[in-house]
Amino acid sequence: MSALPATPAPAYDVAAIRQDFPILGTQVHGKPLVYLDNAASAQKPQAVIDALTSLLQSDYANVHRGLHTLSERATARFEAARETVQHFINARSSNEIVLTRGATESLNLIAQSWGRANLTAGDAIIISQLEHHANIVPWQLLAQQLGFEIRIAPIDASGHIDLAAFAALLSPQVKLVSISHMSNALGTIQPVREIIRLAHAAGAKVALDGAQAITHLPVDVQALDADFYAFSGHKLYGPTGIGVLYGKEDMLNAMPPWQGGGDMIETVSFTGTTFKPAPQRFEAGTPAIAEAVGLAAALDYLSTCGMARIAAHEQTLLAAATAELSAIPGLTLYGHGPDKGAVLSFTLADAHPQDISLLLDQQGIAIRVGHHCCMPLMAHLGITGTCRASFGLYNTLDDVQALGRALRKAAEMLA
Repeated sequence: MSALPATPAPAYDVAAIRQDFPILGTQVHGKPLVYLDNAASAQKPQAVIDALTSLLQSDYANVHRGLHTLSERATARFEAARETVQHFINARSSNEIVLTRGATESLNLIAQSWGRANLTAGDAIIISQLEHHANIVPWQLLAQQLGFEIRIAPIDASGHIDLAAFAALLSPQVKLVSISHMSNALGTIQPVREIIRLAHAAGAKVALDGAQAITHLPVDVQALDADFYAFSGHKLYGPTGIGVLYGKEDMLNAMPPWQGGGDMIETVSFTGTTFKPAPQRFEAGTPAIAEAVGLAAALDYLSTCGMARIAAHEQTLLAAATAELSAIPGLTLYGHGPDKGAVLSFTLADAHPQDISLLLDQQGIAIRVGHHCCMPLMAHLGITGTCRASFGLYNTLDDVQALGRALRKAAEMLA
């Protein structure tokens, strides 16, 4: 008996997806909104808006310990959100999912808990030239107090971490490698599997800043074997004020709490306190209840769309936008190579990025300009900042063409 032919996957219907995002019907300066600032924060589908509304209208109360019906319902939805995150990134257990305020807080948690307990004078960590300030400053603050060394892995001309140079930085003194999975400023996806393999072979732990990568490609933390993975909800089409720190359970349980208060304790007396196991030991105080429920709705929405299909759609947009912008005289693109997410960082002749952004805004096009919280990277590139167009699951080839037309018009006006 012959096998039945495989059912083809449905086509990616971006027009239908756009209908799920009410804000995309907005007009800016009388022009249809072209939203290309997704790397800063993505728009929200109706499913997320509805999840927030339903929690606040029907199920809201403080979570944990409450015996009344609303508290039990809110607790069930809050903890279900943790499980949704677990499955989305393929963690072994929901105990490995710490809910934070965002990727910045997640990275600070690693520094102030794991770092403070495990780093001392004579030790070293490795970060890279392209890190977001959230993966630089927490380590600088801690190094000033503890006296360990921060080593900087250089990037190559394409905007990827130089693996040979990275390997040369490894030594028995290196206890942690903390790098971005994908550059927020350049869009380059780093060779994290090889970095993790090399770091582990040298005895170092690895933390990944996944704030950008998590929105553009499927992430499997078990397959990656990273010790920590940090990301934010608002870039994932979810609410602000909610983020995630994934950590291997044995590591989390060996780490001390970094904030004290309610909900993270087992017992408290004036002579001492005992703490709950992970993840609760890192979630002091009332959490972002509605925001966690909204994040779960966003992840469910993304799972329905299919992360692999979203990635393929965005790669089509990236290829078209790269070709479109490369044909504009005087425009310089930063960050190249095949391993790249749907982010384009560029400058235009002698025009100031802020002037370009303002002219594009007049055409209804939203981009981001500046150093993108990557001042050391900009200094390495010899510039003060760039324009950044970043694409999401609802962007279209029409958006790409609108960007190209607006940039050509801006170039003429600023010539």
